[in-house]
Amino acid sequence: MATPIGNMSDLSKRAKYILSKVSLIACEDTRRSGIFLKKLDIKASLKSFHKHNTKKRLGELLKILEAGKSIALISDAGLPGISDPGEELVLAAKQLGIKVICIPGPCAALTALVASGLPSNKFSFEGFLPSKKKDRAIAISKIAKQERTTLLYESPYKLIKLLEELGKACGNERPIQVARELTKLHEEFIGPTIDSAINYFKSNEPKGEFTIVLGGNHHIEDSQVDEDSELLYKMKKLINNGYSYSIAAKKVAIETGCSKRLLYSLLHKSSSSDSLSKETVED
Repeated sequence: MATPIGNMSDLSKRAKYILSKVSLIACEDTRRSGIFLKKLDIKASLKSFHKHNTKKRLGELLKILEAGKSIALISDAGLPGISDPGEELVLAAKQLGIKVICIPGPCAALTALVASGLPSNKFSFEGFLPSKKKDRAIAISKIAKQERTTLLYESPYKLIKLLEELGKACGNERPIQVARELTKLHEEFIGPTIDSAINYFKSNEPKGEFTIVLGGNHHIEDSQVDEDSELLYKMKKLINNGYSYSIAAKKVAIETGCSKRLLYSLLHKSSSSDSLSKETVED
């Protein structure tokens, strides 16, 4: 069952009703969930279920379900099972023929993706990267080659390190949006490139949990860019919709990883055959 990632108003009526009716609520932190439920005026039995006690708790929870009772599984925020405990319990319950349903709702990864402005038709969710050096290096290398948008989670203590690792592997001009305080009053997205995000957080101490939306590897060689390219079509379509040369070039650059200056130059070369007006581009 999904719980709010910031704004309490995002909890559905269905979720609130079920929380008030189940036999037990399995949660990451009974103290945090206790405060959350108190705000809803819900009194319920709580049992901790997190990554450090999964093996110990799994059998206990399954016995409760086999006895015909109901359990609501929640995380501290968002949808359990997405970089949070839940996958093991769902699988084990299904193997025993126990009915499992998902009460949908907030998810930080999808919320950040939709609001990022980066391609969302195809994406890869990686969550928190491995902490072991070798495994981490392999994961980052694969991400750097990925053409799809990649979604990552990171703590404030390791954010700058991760951004620097991504910059080294992907190039500092790779499009990125670093989201924090999602659904809250001070929600913000930092970008548009890895380099600018690094500079921002070196001057502004990272606080809170972060969701990172990294653009895919769409590096295009200068020799591949010509007047009949898909890139030119994308820019002209934006201009026909009212965008300036500069903004059109910037938007396509962010989407594809191609040089903004190169794209802007391409527009000017093609302008001799149409009525598009020329402007001055800012780097």
